[in-house]
Amino acid sequence: MSQPNIPFPQSPVLPTMVEGTHVIQFSCHKGIGCWNACCSNIDISLTPYDVLRMKSRLGISSTEFLKEYTVPYEMEKDSIAGVKLRSVEGGTACRFMKPEGCGIYEDRPTACRYYPVALLSMRRQDEYVDRDSYAIVKEDHCKGHEVNRRITISDYRKEQGLEEYDELARGWRQLVLKKQSSGPSIGKPTLRSRQLFFMACYDIDRFREFVDAESFNRLFELPQAEKDALLADDVALLQFAFRFLRQVLFGEESIALNAEAAQVRLTKVQEKRLVEEHEAAKRMAEDDEGGFAEDD
Repeated sequence: MSQPNIPFPQSPVLPTMVEGTHVIQFSCHKGIGCWNACCSNIDISLTPYDVLRMKSRLGISSTEFLKEYTVPYEMEKDSIAGVKLRSVEGGTACRFMKPEGCGIYEDRPTACRYYPVALLSMRRQDEYVDRDSYAIVKEDHCKGHEVNRRITISDYRKEQGLEEYDELARGWRQLVLKKQSSGPSIGKPTLRSRQLFFMACYDIDRFREFVDAESFNRLFELPQAEKDALLADDVALLQFAFRFLRQVLFGEESIALNAEAAQVRLTKVQEKRLVEEHEAAKRMAEDDEGGFAEDD
């Protein structure tokens, strides 16, 4: 497996991958000279489970949380989107930063828990499972590396509660890796599929309404007891969202389809495609005729 490419010469991420047994020297605690420095200048990408935990902590819907506390960004050009934590108005500091530390510490995002470690999920082209490796982040302002406290990355992950966070975001990371590794073979995702990905991954309360809608019930044969359990549990619904996306984006069927409804849907899609192809051919013919007229 090759070493990761660090895109910027001044990147604080050291260009060497390490395993969970690697020992780091680090401690972050109140009273250290750089206290709150990281939180004063943030660039924090959120996982779907981060969004779930934070919106629940604040007692608001995922739709409200996304609008108020995040900004979207493209993971790749014309591709699926991610979300980043929005900083304070007119500044770079985290909105949850307080003099005594993080105001939502028990529900802080994955990236905050990992610091100063960076999780690198990747997959070989000939493999169907993702591998987790790590890199170390060293920033000039950080004094945590100077504290004589040694701990393996695996133990650090346990200490920071990352085992739960990583496990519940694994399905999302696999989706992102699958899209990135597929490249041109899958093609540029349509606007509809990008919107579906965003809703299912990040806006869990809108996705719940989507699953509970009659149109979903007509197309998918989901047992009522299973559906009721999903609708009552954010975490279970999020894992179902990943299954749903693997099915609709990559054809990995794990949710039973209503055969009749699926055929009707397929027919409509094919009819729409034929209309689009006919209109495209008509435009090309008109363009050709215009070109001939100019030549004459």
